[in-house]
Amino acid sequence: MLRQTLLLLHLLGVIAWLGGMFFAYFCLRPAAAQVLQPPQRLPLWSATFARFLPLMAVAVVVIIASGLHMLFSVGLGAAPIGWHVMFGVGSVMAVVFGAVYLRVFPQLKAHCAASSWPEAGAALNRIRQLVALNLVLGAVVVAAAVSAR
Repeated sequence: MLRQTLLLLHLLGVIAWLGGMFFAYFCLRPAAAQVLQPPQRLPLWSATFARFLPLMAVAVVVIIASGLHMLFSVGLGAAPIGWHVMFGVGSVMAVVFGAVYLRVFPQLKAHCAASSWPEAGAALNRIRQLVALNLVLGAVVVAAAVSAR
């Protein structure tokens, strides 16, 4: 029962994180660029990230904790190679998330508060690049999960 609960929590965290990044990158970003000018668009992103990133911080902790518990419960040597790939690539994703949340997002927030639109735009572009990286890495993690036996 514990394993199923951990797997459920793990999958819910992954769905929220990857789904949120996918929605933001492929839906919200183009729509906001289409209908809003930077002085409106950049505060929208700042407010969106202010809500999204703390929730994803919880999801990332749950993903890592549940994944490590499941990995160590079977033993590193007995775990499928896909699990090791998930752990390695997922760890890189967590570091990228940390850079967005702890470094780049505060810059975006500060530049928006100061109405420094070019600097805020640069920070948002950096977040966009890091989210794109995490989406690619996330696809690798999903492929590893599917291939794990």
